[in-house]
Amino acid sequence: MLKEEKKVEYLELIYDLIFVYVIGRNSSLLRHVENGFVPGQMVLAYVLCSLAVIQIWNCSTFYINMFGRNKLRDHIALFLNMYLLYYIGEGTRVHWQSYQMQYHVAWALILINTGVQYFIERRSHANDPAAQSVCSRMMVPLFGEAAIVLLALLFAPRFGPFIAAAAICFGIVVTWALSDRSKASRVDFTHLTERAMLYVVFTFGEMIIAIASYFEGGIAPNSIYFSLMCFLIVVALFLCYGILYDRIIDRERMDNGMGYMMLHVFLLFGMNSLTTSLEFMRDEAVALWPKTIFLILSFLLFFVCLFWLQNKYSKPDLGLCRRVTMPVGILTVVFIALMLLLREYPRVNIFVSVVYVFAMFLELYLYSRPSACPIPQRGREQP
Repeated sequence: MLKEEKKVEYLELIYDLIFVYVIGRNSSLLRHVENGFVPGQMVLAYVLCSLAVIQIWNCSTFYINMFGRNKLRDHIALFLNMYLLYYIGEGTRVHWQSYQMQYHVAWALILINTGVQYFIERRSHANDPAAQSVCSRMMVPLFGEAAIVLLALLFAPRFGPFIAAAAICFGIVVTWALSDRSKASRVDFTHLTERAMLYVVFTFGEMIIAIASYFEGGIAPNSIYFSLMCFLIVVALFLCYGILYDRIIDRERMDNGMGYMMLHVFLLFGMNSLTTSLEFMRDEAVALWPKTIFLILSFLLFFVCLFWLQNKYSKPDLGLCRRVTMPVGILTVVFIALMLLLREYPRVNIFVSVVYVFAMFLELYLYSRPSACPIPQRGREQP
């Protein structure tokens, strides 16, 4: 039987817009530089805040995908989450200790709100044991994580980050462990991939806004060079994801989508980090070693997630073989070596980044052709 296509509603797009604001607030944590370095506590706060916000989006997206009907209750729940996200964004500051109360309360209430939606759905599907099972498996990590988040308020602020890290790890691990892996999953994988793509596009929007600083020098040759190089990096990154989504991902497959969305959690985190690392390249207050390493790690996280997605969720007629993996590995090793060796030459450094990203795009393009790796050489079975 052909299932009815689930379309992305306009309210889902509005809901995603609030995350653009919160992404910017998270990135602001890394703009506090002391003696050429970002303090370790700011880096930790950035990582935790970014993962927490992406996880919130992830949980909401799964609920809308499986049970959302674009009705009044769905609208109220989304608008409530949007309102609470403003408190999370406002509480994302360098002196975060003063805002720990509002941040954790808002975070917990969002998780509880989403968990309540599953609870209501469980009661309304009294004659559908499969739907009840799905709701129960989603309620456990949501309510459990909310309880850990609220627990942080009972301790001194200095213990807050460690409890927050425990909450995030609990949510990710338990959600993954209890996910529905049956072929009869309620998840509409096509809708899920479209929602992930749209969030990635919004994140690219934040990246486009961030690189505006490269154009501040006007038409001076140095300004034109760096602005062009940075713009080309963003374009190539966008093309990489675009070809993955349009030509490689099997969007019609039967899948619970949990692995796909978990990989996007870290892909989006890598994109957020790339946005900040591109800003660091022009910031002379940041020492060469930390900003070079941060840029390298951000690129690596983005492409590791990207190629993992292509390996696990590619179309049946696309394979993965050494003809693709070997050049990717060699390119990455050469890129890392050149970035470290040429860290004191920003003109060459940014050019190397452009070449690397376009080379990765070329590898993705070659991989997207069925003839690139014949099916018998594939490393995995057809799903």
